[in-house]
Amino acid sequence: MNERVKGKKVLITGASSGIGEFLAIHVAREGGTPILVARTAHKLEIIAEKIEEAFGIQSSWYKADLANDAEWKDTIDRICYEHGSIDGLINNAGIAVFANVAESNWQDIERMLSINVKSLFRTTHQLLPHLVKRGEGHIINIASQAGKIATPKSAVYSATKHAVIGFTNALRMEVEPQGIFVTSVNLGPVRTKFFQQADPTGNYEKTVDKIMLDPNRVARTVVAHLFTKQREINMPSWMDSGSKVYSLAPVAMEKIMQKQFNKK
Repeated sequence: MNERVKGKKVLITGASSGIGEFLAIHVAREGGTPILVARTAHKLEIIAEKIEEAFGIQSSWYKADLANDAEWKDTIDRICYEHGSIDGLINNAGIAVFANVAESNWQDIERMLSINVKSLFRTTHQLLPHLVKRGEGHIINIASQAGKIATPKSAVYSATKHAVIGFTNALRMEVEPQGIFVTSVNLGPVRTKFFQQADPTGNYEKTVDKIMLDPNRVARTVVAHLFTKQREINMPSWMDSGSKVYSLAPVAMEKIMQKQFNKK
């Protein structure tokens, strides 16, 4: 067990599958208590049962649509009431719909903004006073390498993740004096059901198949850094190096990488 995580309560959004499910498992494996949130109740119930069977940890779960601000606010209040203090928060929930802006459905744009940005702000804003009062805690925001390099058909998604990175960087400086850690996790493509909604044709998933990250490995890495002073977690490292080159020479990179950028 990881002594930093042992006995800590960690709220995880988007916990019903993919990275979120593995985050819950690894938190429990290290002796922490994952508090699970997602829209699909039966999946959360199954995960909670598996965690109790495997690790003897009683994991609570809450059904909520994070796109519904009023519902999510009430759910956070309920979580705080039922659990008292929360030690860690992993804002993992996120969606994407890949399309050119002119061809995008406005409801898809609103939902990406609501889940990827607004709900993350809501959760952080509502829990932060509790962490500040205690003088410790950790907020981890799952962002994306897309927040550093935007590509065609992901304008809105990239904008939401750019917002998450900017929010995370500013928040880190604000709360560091209060003893609270803040980390952004910037990921490349991950082998989850994420792409079934982002690109139902499956074309983009096929083009990035060889470079997809394993969600179990991602979650294990994130949990290993829980309650440590870690500014960023970047996976894969070579993609992060590319984003740094892009920031120095964007015009050249867009010309060189045009074919790759247009694979969606």
